[in-house]
Parts: sequence; structure tokens; C-alpha cells
Amino acid sequence: MAKVAPIRLLSAGSLSTAAHDLMAAFNAGGGAVVEAAFGPAGLLRERIEGGESADLFASASLQHVRALAEAGRSAPPVIFARNTLCALVRPGLAATSDSLLGHMLDPAIRLGTSTPGAGPSGDYAWELFARAEAIRPGARAMLEAKALKLVGGRDTVPAPAGRHYVGWHMAEGRADIFLSYRTSAAAVLRECPGTQVVDLPPALAVGADYALALLSDHPGAVRLFCFILSPEGQDILVRHGFVAVTEARSVRRG
Repeated sequence: MAKVAPIRLLSAGSLSTAAHDLMAAFNAGGGAVVEAAFGPAGLLRERIEGGESADLFASASLQHVRALAEAGRSAPPVIFARNTLCALVRPGLAATSDSLLGHMLDPAIRLGTSTPGAGPSGDYAWELFARAEAIRPGARAMLEAKALKLVGGRDTVPAPAGRHYVGWHMAEGRADIFLSYRTSAAAVLRECPGTQVVDLPPALAVGADYALALLSDHPGAVRLFCFILSPEGQDILVRHGFVAVTEARSVRRG
């Protein structure tokens, strides 16, 4: 019997922990071995456009997989999970949903984000800044100017091995408030105990659509695609804090 080639998965870094559990369950059920590479979804898209071989792409933004599909590089994307943006606030800085925007606009507060264009959570942060303009005129320009793009870029300093990229920056005191995914909260709390997880007020709430696309006709990739969308796959994502596509009703973008 011919040996089945591993499935090559390129996946958003914010999915890494959940993806490892998905791959383990898939393999335990008889699926092919999965070789995964993780990183900012925008940079992974560039790698695919540059010719890197992959069978499946899991992005934290529909935009990146849609662009590949429109260029004829992938099958049409499917949303497979949802996430939300939240504020991670350093210990000792009292903040609530109602006071959050005022803290972010405070010149003394260091505001951390991912890098827009490369890391989708950075794009979502910039969407939040645009929404803030309707609440406080001038807020958008102020927030965009002060935001520290600490992760997700081509030249950002990677976290040490075994450290969560946001939690490491928070523990090192590089940001007072970090806009990140709600699913990052548990890892950040382990890295930086006492960090507050503050939900965004309704007027600033931003949701993230995670999308999946097939890049090849590898039969194992098709099977993995279906597994991620199956009840078992969705349950694994929910255990990691994601919202299953069949249950996402409370957060809408736009």
C-alpha cells in the first residue's frame, strides 16, 4: 500500500492550541498525519501566493481566504468558527467596559495590538478604532497613532519558546492594555496572573470570522476539512473558547 502523504496545514497562530487537539482527534479517528505551520494569517496568505505548498488554510479572517479563492488558488472558503476581541488589562489598572475607551485614549497608557494587514487581530483592532470615532471624534486617529504593534508583523520580536505571544508582552510590562482575542485570555492569565479580561462595550464590539479553505485535492485534507466542521470538531473548538458556527448569534460584524 502506498504511503499517504501528510496533510499540510497552514493555520492562524491564534488557533494553535485548538488545532493541535483537532489534529490529535482526527489522527486518532484514522485520519492522515497533519503537518501544521502557524503564524499571522496575512503572512501565511502571502506564503501561499508566493508558491508555498499547502493543502488547507485556516485563517482568522475571511478576507485572506476569500482573496485566495478569487485568485483561483483555493476552493471557496467556509466560516468554521467565530471569536471576539477583548481588552487584556494589566494588574493594578482598574478598567471596566464603560471606562475602557477613556483608558485607551489616555496618553500615559500603552496600548498593544497585533499588526494590521498581517495579523487579523490587528485589523479587528483598527475596526474598533473606527467605531470609537463615532463615540469620540478624533479617537480613531489618536488610537491608530499610539497603538504599539507588538505581535503579528514581519519584524516583531517573537515570544520565547513555550510563551504565549500576548502574555509574554504583558508579563514584561510592554503594554498596559492589549487588544486581543477572547480565546487568548486563559493563556495570558497563566503568563501574567492578575490580568483583567474586559469585554468591549457594545458600541465597540468586534467579532472575528475564522475561515477554512482547501488548497489541493489531497483526500486527507478534504476529510480534515469535514472533521473540523463536524460536531466533534466543533466541540473541540468550543472547549478552547471559540464559538461554533451553528451557535454564533450574539456577535455580528458591521
